Amino acid sequence: MTQMMYGAISMASLTIALFFLRFWRNTGDRFFLYFALSFFIEGLHRVYSAVLNEAGEDSPLHYLIRLAAYGMILWAILEKNLPRKD
Repeated sequence: MTQMMYGAISMASLTIALFFLRFWRNTGDRFFLYFALSFFIEGLHRVYSAVLNEAGEDSPLHYLIRLAAYGMILWAILEKNLPRKD
């Protein structure tokens, strides 16, 4: 059952990444690029977790990968809301 959930989450994350890539290509806004990269990292992480489930979810590597993905989302939001220097 866990493997099926990893597959579903990774498929959803990679699909969302493709949508954000399309929005980035249409608008050229880096906000969408950061979100696409974040969801792409999250999708690949779920595939990695499903294939190599030797260390479990308690491994620090899992937390670092998630931190990088969620950090990209936070950076995209902050960058979008910071005042622009013209």
